Amino acid sequence: MIQLARLSALGCLLSLAQAAQAQAPAPFQPPVRPPAPPLAKPKPPVSPRPAADPAYAASQAAFEALPEALRKAIQDSLVWTGDYNAVTAGTYGRRTYEGIVAWQKRQGLEPTGILGARDRTALDAAGEAARKALRFTVQADPASGAVIGVPEKLLAKKSPLPRGTRWQSADARVTLDTTSYPAGSADLDGLFERATAVTPERKITYKVKKPDFLVVTGETPTGRFYIRHAAGAEGIRGFTMAYDKALTAEVDRLVIAVANSYLPFPEATPAPEAKPVAAAPNPYAGSGKPAGNTASPLAPPPLPGLTAPPAATGFAIGNGRILTSAAALEHCTVPRVGGAAARAAGRDATGNLALLETDARNPAAALPAIRSEPVTSGEALVVVGAEAKGAAVAPGSAGSGSVVAPLQPGAGGAPVLDRSGRLVGLVARFATAPRLIAGVMPPTSYAVVPGNVIAAFLAQAGVNTAKAAPNAAPAPASLGAAAAPVLGSIVAITCAR
Repeated sequence: MIQLARLSALGCLLSLAQAAQAQAPAPFQPPVRPPAPPLAKPKPPVSPRPAADPAYAASQAAFEALPEALRKAIQDSLVWTGDYNAVTAGTYGRRTYEGIVAWQKRQGLEPTGILGARDRTALDAAGEAARKALRFTVQADPASGAVIGVPEKLLAKKSPLPRGTRWQSADARVTLDTTSYPAGSADLDGLFERATAVTPERKITYKVKKPDFLVVTGETPTGRFYIRHAAGAEGIRGFTMAYDKALTAEVDRLVIAVANSYLPFPEATPAPEAKPVAAAPNPYAGSGKPAGNTASPLAPPPLPGLTAPPAATGFAIGNGRILTSAAALEHCTVPRVGGAAARAAGRDATGNLALLETDARNPAAALPAIRSEPVTSGEALVVVGAEAKGAAVAPGSAGSGSVVAPLQPGAGGAPVLDRSGRLVGLVARFATAPRLIAGVMPPTSYAVVPGNVIAAFLAQAGVNTAKAAPNAAPAPASLGAAAAPVLGSIVAITCAR
């Protein structure tokens, strides 16, 4: 009995303990924290912008300070020296900088990318020598209707094609073909498809097609080729140049020169009857260091009072009188010179020349000699026109009563000189809607008022031409040197409508 009582008491104690435990508060549990979000990946460090290249910037500033014609001329010479392989548009870019630096290095000069006057003269001479060595001639191709530059010494064989002309080297390793398609007989899409066709023996290295032109280059196992076509109202015209791969180093620059000279539709410009024949050398040649106080022909002074693009170019002949082309002013009711109105003072009997009068009674200008004998076909000429930034010297070549040159708007009335500095004539007019090729003004034919007409008009106006230099031809000069004496007489004529 005693044993049973003890067991019963023990059971009661255990029950009380369990009950107490059940009523006791639960032990403290720390709150469960949500898992931390994954760490964001660190951003890669931003590389600092490369510092501006001071040499490039200085080269660009020096280049862009030159008139447009001079900029194009530098690029053209670099093409002929093999240092530049792009369009001679006169715009600055990495290729222009690298071309100048490459040429300077080969000459043993400091590769600054800046061409001083002496450097430009040397570059001009190098380019001109290369052109002359190959007799590079810009000429009309009647079979296709285009104008194209041909290295005639290399491509001495000339033969007709059904719609064009073939020029070929004596060994047939270099060929230049022109071609044309009448309007409606072909389209650029079809020509582009054929030109870009790839075969086991033919690889395309470059191709571009725009609404009005295409360019395709490629290779075969032994050769290379360049194809260009342009579309216009008259149809499609183009050329192909093919050459042996072994001649790449020499011919590549010729391809660029031919492409830069090519004018598919010259009839879209005035005086389409003219037949351009010879390429002219660069316009900026001149002495490395001008004598006395003479302004360097490489950097013509800005034209005073010019606030608008010129409508025409005038030639100051003294006592406030300006000689220009009548056709250049036919749509100009109120011509202005130097910001002031100019009065009409007369026209010649042919109606081709006009004389303006201003209140600026400047002293008589030093007139150049007026050439009496006609120019020969293909003779190198110089055109000095007025541009917004100043007088601009452009290369030219003689056609039939015309000059072929890459002129800019406002060149109507610009004097045309021969390489001896004698006055050959004045540019009759400039197209009101010039046709650009790849944004560049190509060499174009412009009618010229001849020197004998000018001489007769000046004599009628009482201008003493006896002070002009003798008519005997002095030794031929560089383009810059030939143009230098007349730079101070060039004025811009603007038009208040």
